[in-house]
Amino acid sequence: MDNIKNYTVIDLEMTGLSAKNDKIIEIGAAKIRNGELSEKYQTLVDPKIHIPERVQELTGITDEEAAAGADMDEAVMHLIEFIGNDEIVGHNVVFDYSFIKQWAANKKIPLQLNAFDTLKIARKYLPAGQSKKLEDLCVYFRINRQNAHRALDDAVETYQIFEKLKEIAIEKGQTIKSAPLVYKAKRQTPATKHQIERLKEYMVSHDIIDVISWETLTRSQASRLYDEYLAKYGRK
Repeated sequence: MDNIKNYTVIDLEMTGLSAKNDKIIEIGAAKIRNGELSEKYQTLVDPKIHIPERVQELTGITDEEAAAGADMDEAVMHLIEFIGNDEIVGHNVVFDYSFIKQWAANKKIPLQLNAFDTLKIARKYLPAGQSKKLEDLCVYFRINRQNAHRALDDAVETYQIFEKLKEIAIEKGQTIKSAPLVYKAKRQTPATKHQIERLKEYMVSHDIIDVISWETLTRSQASRLYDEYLAKYGRK
């Protein structure tokens, strides 16, 4: 257990729960060296789509703030470079990883990371009745929680929780092990010119308000949207 001193903690904020359809809006990461916080990485990310109101309320990140953020490709590539060869730590980390993996698949970049998941570790070592949500674990371990649902703050709190869980494991004479993260991501291709023209023509003919991010629209999303419009509004 004493050798788990160097790792990178990650946390992301997104527009929703689907790695295939939603986008990253903020990245936070904390590099740990010899068990101490060594370096931080934080950036807002331009998702090029509207952030749902419930997400804006939860995170405090508005459309305007995100639009002024970093380019998606630059931000995620910087995160991957920041992680380097480290094992990562995260709370329900496969969720955050799914968004990174989907981006990598779209860019044809091979990516495989090993991780310690504080959610799984907490379930193993803490009482069954204790909530394992990040905010509740902060209360349990008396960790000061600031700026809830902001990526860097959540990453730093996850680091503190991980160190507490390591102490519990050591007291029990047990070992915490990392594991490869598994998420199957299929490459998404951009919508074709024909799909975009067909959608736009249909929307105009039925007076449908245009809230589509055409820059990020994929083939599968375009097909699904068209089918949804047909089901709702009928043919021309």
